[in-house]
Amino acid sequence: MMSKVQKIIVNNIPVSVYTKENEDYICLTDMVSAKEGDARAADVIKNWLRGVSTIEYMGTWETLYNPDFKVVEYDHFRRSAGVPSFTLSVNGWVESTNAIGIFSKAGKNGGTYAHRDIAMEFGSAISPIFKIYLYKEYQRLKEVESNQYNLEWDVRRLMTKVNYVLHTDAVQKHIIPNSILPLEKQGIEYANEADLLNLALYGYTAKQWKEANPEHSMEGKNMRDFSSINDLLVMSNLESLSSQLIQLGTPKKQRFDFLRKIALEQQEQFAKVDMVKSIKKANSMTYINAENYTPDEIESESKKDILEASKKNLLEFNKIKNRNNSKEDNN
Repeated sequence: MMSKVQKIIVNNIPVSVYTKENEDYICLTDMVSAKEGDARAADVIKNWLRGVSTIEYMGTWETLYNPDFKVVEYDHFRRSAGVPSFTLSVNGWVESTNAIGIFSKAGKNGGTYAHRDIAMEFGSAISPIFKIYLYKEYQRLKEVESNQYNLEWDVRRLMTKVNYVLHTDAVQKHIIPNSILPLEKQGIEYANEADLLNLALYGYTAKQWKEANPEHSMEGKNMRDFSSINDLLVMSNLESLSSQLIQLGTPKKQRFDFLRKIALEQQEQFAKVDMVKSIKKANSMTYINAENYTPDEIESESKKDILEASKKNLLEFNKIKNRNNSKEDNN
């Protein structure tokens, strides 16, 4: 899991925010070093750790969020806290209780880091006013990230919709006229081609996703609503490429093999770019292990669920057919 360090300015003091596994940890050392110095900051943190309220707060937090927290060892520290001779280091707490809410980081941007919940509690202890500024700046950081990610996600989503029109237009002009299906069922071709792209990128069909995610499906959502920004970019590229291949008359099997190869290559390349990676638009959802479908099986799979998988395309196809029939009648 990728980690990163960002800086926020709290009352003219730069404070590091270390993100790992989608959780933010704020540098306690930075919070006090500007005023007290690095050496003194370590003492301030140690004094805070030995307090009864601190031990109880961190123990409660670990109990709630850390299934591997050693409660027996925690009770030992809790009973000892407050005694004049009692001392406790960050490493001692982590090693004894298997805690995850606070840790020491060496090297660049090193210091003592605590989960944002615990860091806010530390901020209250050293300065309630500083805590207010810290909370304000941290919230501003999250708002900036959210706006950036959502904007980029929405742009990618829009790109896939625009290229989807190009793709369906290619199906209408180059596949529908050559379809061997009865006229009333030729709209199935749209679903076939949509699932060709789904299998090339995601490895499963729209029907499989719906079966694995019935609640999201009932809400009118589909797999692309839960795609990462990178996946949306790849899908946009695949739709554009597929429309060109269709116009060139490339056989379905060759198109699928080529698009699958391109999808894997682009996913690998985009994963190396230092940008938003694996960010979901909404909460995480269920992915499934799809079977290895051949192009012919795509058609079979699509036909099982055409009314569910492609109502919109079927309606559009019928509108076009009726419009063409009207033109013929007028002529």
